[in-house]
Amino acid sequence: MSGLLDPGVFAGSVYSGGWTQPRGGSAPIVAPATGAELGTTGVADAADVADACAAAASAQREWAAATYADRAGVLRRAGALVEEHADELRNWVIRETGAVPGLAAFAVGVAAQECYEAAALASRPPGELLPTTEPRLSLLRRVPVGVVGVISPFNVPLILSIRSVAPALALGNAVVLKPDVRTPVSGGFAIARLLAEAGLPDGLLHVLPGGADAGTALVEDRHVRVVSFTGSTEVGRRVGELAARHLKRAHLELGGNSALVVLDDVDVDRAVSAAAWGSYLHQGQICMTTGRHLVHERVASTYVEALAEHAKALPVGDPAAGEVALGPLIDAGQRDKVHTLVTSTLDAGATLLAGGSYEDLFYRPTVLDHVGPGMPAYANEVFGPVAPVVRFASVDEAVALAADSAYGLSLSILTGDAMRGLALADRIPTGIVHINDQTVNDEAVAPFGGVLDSGTGARFGGSANLDAFTDSRWITVRGDIPEYPF
Repeated sequence: MSGLLDPGVFAGSVYSGGWTQPRGGSAPIVAPATGAELGTTGVADAADVADACAAAASAQREWAAATYADRAGVLRRAGALVEEHADELRNWVIRETGAVPGLAAFAVGVAAQECYEAAALASRPPGELLPTTEPRLSLLRRVPVGVVGVISPFNVPLILSIRSVAPALALGNAVVLKPDVRTPVSGGFAIARLLAEAGLPDGLLHVLPGGADAGTALVEDRHVRVVSFTGSTEVGRRVGELAARHLKRAHLELGGNSALVVLDDVDVDRAVSAAAWGSYLHQGQICMTTGRHLVHERVASTYVEALAEHAKALPVGDPAAGEVALGPLIDAGQRDKVHTLVTSTLDAGATLLAGGSYEDLFYRPTVLDHVGPGMPAYANEVFGPVAPVVRFASVDEAVALAADSAYGLSLSILTGDAMRGLALADRIPTGIVHINDQTVNDEAVAPFGGVLDSGTGARFGGSANLDAFTDSRWITVRGDIPEYPF
């Protein structure tokens, strides 16, 4: 499969029954680090979505009837193809999203693992026997929902698309995927190419980059029974409301403002290394990014000084051109949002110890000290390389600060006593907890999701995928038809 992602293959196209020209026109695919055009993508409109959903529903019935071995085989081959074409995939992730090579390699590795784990799902027991007081067989059977709509964002698009696409397909569904129009290749076209080569039958996967109108059409379409959305809380609310109006399930993985709690018994040097990774990986453009550093006052001065030195030493630049720790933000709109949050927090009384400046889309890793609750960079998801530091005096105060957020995605507690950290975590509402690690972690086998404004709970990974992408059907069987009193 040479030229897996040759721009000439998908130029101006979407993937729906092969490469087709959509009604919504086309858009350039731009490298945020350089502004260079990497290719063009088709842009789907509502009519394109309607056609794709109808075709997916038609193809899905035969796929659901296929043996689990057939479905598993496609996903296993797809995982092997991800590994075979890892260099090409990494290159696209780097150029299209601005990811540094290490993160791009991680994304590719997770993508392969998602395929392998999905293949294993296909052979999981499809139900269970139920107790009954009647002379009959009573059982629960898991059945495919039909068509799954997936909407994925720009930041880590390969992972955030395939973690829904792969298990949904393995469990007998068809998928209509709408990746962000800024990252259509690593967010969708690559997945389409890999699965087609792996033997996925035509019509089961449609990849339609598009705007809000395409997203609305996907959620509303009568063929789509489950919507898997990853993105901002603001948009996620609208997706959830629209899905509820049409009586369909919506799995919402939304924003975060994750707290990293640093207790007074910590190894400060190691804590700073973990904290810098948590705040600056992928320029802070990860839902699990460490957004709030809550540091005990006994170690706070040492901590912020070391974190600032760490930040100042990190190289920033084009990740495709040399060894850097941070690449560009995705676009000027995101850069300006980050800078506004930083400057308004400084105006509110915080102290700038590092960063706070940018060149083009390259924002310097930033440390803000003496941040207080209510300041903009503390209260909001920044989605940029910013580390706001808040000092606390007691464990109870740390709990109150960590819980003082609309979000509840990931939580990190750094301490010399892991059991102390685990007990502390029980007092803070989040979907994910890491004791003695930073907030950004992801494995295909682990359920993933947040609470509160971060989403509707863990539903990706491992057995959670069974609940996400199947319906439960109650079935009873009697040997003879009973007699009833009328």
